[in-house]
Amino acid sequence: MDAAMKMTILAEAAKYDVSCSSSGNGGRKGALGNTSLGGICHSWSDDGRCISLLKILFSNDCVFDCAYCVNRRSNDVPRASFAPRELADLVIGFYRRNYIEGLFLSSAVVGSPDDTMIQLIRTAKILREEHRFGGYIHAKAIPGASPKLVTALGFLADRMSVNIELPSETSLRALAPQKTKESIFRPMGLIGDSIAERKEKRLVPTRSLAPFVPAGQSTQLIVGASPEDDLSILRLAGGLYNRFGLKRVYYSAYVPVSANPLLPAITATPPLLREHRIYQADWLLRFYGFRPDEVLSPEQPNLDESLDPKTSWALRHLDLFPLDVNRASYEELLRTPGIGVLSAKRILTARKGRSLDEDDLKKLGVAMKRARYFLSCKSFSLPSYDARTLRRLLTPPPPPAWKTSQLSLEF
Repeated sequence: MDAAMKMTILAEAAKYDVSCSSSGNGGRKGALGNTSLGGICHSWSDDGRCISLLKILFSNDCVFDCAYCVNRRSNDVPRASFAPRELADLVIGFYRRNYIEGLFLSSAVVGSPDDTMIQLIRTAKILREEHRFGGYIHAKAIPGASPKLVTALGFLADRMSVNIELPSETSLRALAPQKTKESIFRPMGLIGDSIAERKEKRLVPTRSLAPFVPAGQSTQLIVGASPEDDLSILRLAGGLYNRFGLKRVYYSAYVPVSANPLLPAITATPPLLREHRIYQADWLLRFYGFRPDEVLSPEQPNLDESLDPKTSWALRHLDLFPLDVNRASYEELLRTPGIGVLSAKRILTARKGRSLDEDDLKKLGVAMKRARYFLSCKSFSLPSYDARTLRRLLTPPPPPAWKTSQLSLEF
């Protein structure tokens, strides 16, 4: 099998892993601008630059038999594997032609976790040491691999990820019996502890340390393959951010790829709107100061798909509104629908010189279509509405199916 055929198979096999920032939005087959083919995905650097990555598996010849995975051992799909030098040369060829700026490298488990990690390390070493490749590398740590191998890969990669995939140990036992919670959390904890330790040591001016996963680590959770509710997913995500210092938790709507009595029907469509609402709730945890148990509760364990999570929260706490925009604290502004992080900071700066009115808020980027029902200022103060009326006024019409996963995260 030549390299072009291997790339076709292994780029296709990698498309379900969303633990980098974007996998493309699809497009009509053969149309100009189609981003669903070719194994290219995009990530973003700390300074906001979009980085094009070759997204590919080292191999899809897996010894595991996870029920939800297209590359599982029992699935009848074409199999392919690269040699480390073959893949490294392919990456450099693409880089020199300016097709890519980096690599997203993952793999099925070939032989054993340690065997697979050794192949990934060899590939990264050829890139870094022989080709002097200074571009971005996002590498996947294989659950169950030895700590020494995880550490070795961490010195070669800019970012690493260890995919949890399923939100509970019960679901792991049912759908991925060869994986355990411990085998996933062990390398995740090792990476997180090593990153934190090196940050502390860098505070000493005389220390000169080789970078270890400088862009941090991420993980992926599949949404809809198992019965956990949204509250369980958010609690897990919140714990991962707090315990391991993850940069991102990525959520992937389950795509039915096999028939299994423990999985949703193969004809079911991916729960894209649910995925989107969970991303919005995750945004609240990371940037808006919310806790999982504030966004949802045991009495209401799933997100309202008709409204964004912040608006749903505000409707349950109408006693806190309307909020005087000229007196409210930064934290209170962040919890107001229609005000994002940037617009909240702009409000704090702008109101130092004068009292703000509705026109000022629009200029500062506030989404007044939502915010007007929760704010008051010198130019307006709407009459109080009950929760039912506000829900009717704020519920948008359902978006077209192709827009479901492209909605704004700023609310």
